[in-house]
Amino acid sequence: MKRATLRHLLVATALLCTCAKTVHATPAAQVWIPSTDTQPFGTVRLNILNFFRASGVPRSTTASRDPSMLDIGPTIGILPYEKIQMEAGFDYMTLAGDPNDNHPFSFNAKIATPEDSLCKFSPALAIGGYNLGPSVSAVDAPFVTSGQNIVYALAARTLPVVGRISAGYYRGSRHALVDSRLDPEKAQNEGLLLSWDRPMPEISDKLWVGVDYMGGNNINGSVNFGVSWAFAKNASLLVGYDVWKEKSLAGNNTFTTQLGINFP
Repeated sequence: MKRATLRHLLVATALLCTCAKTVHATPAAQVWIPSTDTQPFGTVRLNILNFFRASGVPRSTTASRDPSMLDIGPTIGILPYEKIQMEAGFDYMTLAGDPNDNHPFSFNAKIATPEDSLCKFSPALAIGGYNLGPSVSAVDAPFVTSGQNIVYALAARTLPVVGRISAGYYRGSRHALVDSRLDPEKAQNEGLLLSWDRPMPEISDKLWVGVDYMGGNNINGSVNFGVSWAFAKNASLLVGYDVWKEKSLAGNNTFTTQLGINFP
């Protein structure tokens, strides 16, 4: 009986480690925050993200975020090495009611090492930046992300049965992520990055679940939940829900759909 239980645990662990590299939201992210994953060398992933307001803008807020937002852009794997990997890409983000936004484009890049690449049991490590572009104040563009210039560092480790745990820290532009409506004594342009994610081979090798948290008293601060289904060998769809910390800036919570397609 003990040998059978051990065998089942080893099989579950093997499935977890295998699927963790293939079934997830997008290679570069969890639900909302970055991850230590990178796009494989020579491949492109097209990400199409939509955010839909769960309810109308609260009466107590002066936020001008539109109920809907679209984010579309490619991520490209650009290093051919096994132990050090890199990706880069760009995003086109627009609000549904503001098609003529002056700052719709932003850029991102990441360098990472996979788990066990530095030594046995070493965590995955990543440093990178996203929402990179000309600085835009929160007043002028409260949610369009170009100019937030966020840089971050992350570490992650996959644990048997439990799943992958990630932790890190980020810092962004004070011009874009500091707002006079918030307490100036609190950190507004920096905060923790935390996440848990796990493929669910007990149900299906195509299924993935995740939860992440982005700290900081700014428009990005949130807790996010997502479930992803790999409906094709090269494509997956994540459906999630975002709970925004600072609703006076960010507006009410949102539903999100995130489609990722790999080429080739």
